[in-house]
Amino acid sequence: MRLLDRYLLRELIVPFIYCLAGFLIFWVSCDLLARMSEYQKLLLRPKDLVELYFVMAPGILVLTLPVAFLLSLLYALTNHARHNELTAMRAAGVSLARLALPYLAVGFVLSLVVFALGEFWVPQGNDEADEILARHQTDQKTTTRQRQWEPKVGYYNTIERRWWLVENYHLFSGEMIRPNVIWLTTNHTRIDIFAEHAAWTNGVWVFTNVHRFTYPDPPRPGEEPVQEAIAELSLPEFRESPDQIRSSIKINRLRSFKLARRTQLSIREILEFYRLNPVGIPATLKSVLDTKLHGQVASPWTCLVVVAIALPFGARPGRRNVAVGVASSIFICFAYFILLRLCLALGGGAHLPAWLAAWAPNVAFGLVGFILSWRLR
Repeated sequence: MRLLDRYLLRELIVPFIYCLAGFLIFWVSCDLLARMSEYQKLLLRPKDLVELYFVMAPGILVLTLPVAFLLSLLYALTNHARHNELTAMRAAGVSLARLALPYLAVGFVLSLVVFALGEFWVPQGNDEADEILARHQTDQKTTTRQRQWEPKVGYYNTIERRWWLVENYHLFSGEMIRPNVIWLTTNHTRIDIFAEHAAWTNGVWVFTNVHRFTYPDPPRPGEEPVQEAIAELSLPEFRESPDQIRSSIKINRLRSFKLARRTQLSIREILEFYRLNPVGIPATLKSVLDTKLHGQVASPWTCLVVVAIALPFGARPGRRNVAVGVASSIFICFAYFILLRLCLALGGGAHLPAWLAAWAPNVAFGLVGFILSWRLR
């Protein structure tokens, strides 16, 4: 790494750390003050609050990392321009493209970080946050307690032809109250399973107090199904995991406008849902899922778009006030997120193709940045 690259990175990393820490402290403080009365009603202890904000941190990092990077990059570039350092670099034969290389490297690394957070930690963090909020609640009627139990769950495994109808499903443990499973086997035999309780134990569904009905194949008029009463029944051939059922519940929540905004899905969950449901997905739900899928892939690369936007705004020669960079970053962030939300809403409503809705903001701002940088050179 050249001495110039190390200098540019050092001048960038310091304000970036300050910006990111400031955003996190501001968010935690505001959220804690706004929800303190709620936390007191839920009997949360200081240890619970620390754990709660720890699992919620990836979600806010996904939003704040690009903004903090843009703010720190504009600050660093404006500071270099104010001291005529950029003019000296350009006079020494360093092109604008070469100058941007260390910034692009940081943007690429941050894009990978944002992608990993959104794919592996954010969906799981939201579930863990609900579990922490309900940790000390024993009253089944409280709103937080109801978040643990999902009533009237229906799940259909298209590939293995099993319908799951569950009166109450525990979102975190996978425990089922009064499940009914309708199974069409490979030899076209229908098996109905009614149980008082079911639990996922050592990777196997275990049903208790079971009544199993096996219908003859082919069905004969007047012939009754074979009935069995079983105290405990283990079915390793049922490969539907609690994670798959919970993902299906989250996807079904997308039908509700109120619940869709806080529902976070990973690429793996969406692709797994498509694999298990190759046909029969409603068009409205498929539009929302496709938009979320492309959005999960497109949104991390905002950190690279940040470089394209910040470079022409911050690298103009001459003595400039650092406040100009701050004001520019606020305006750019506001315009970008307005366009992003608008495109995602149009994509979810099937007014735009999902890929276009997800990638349009990045492409638009990236092209604008490239054109402005080309004129600046």
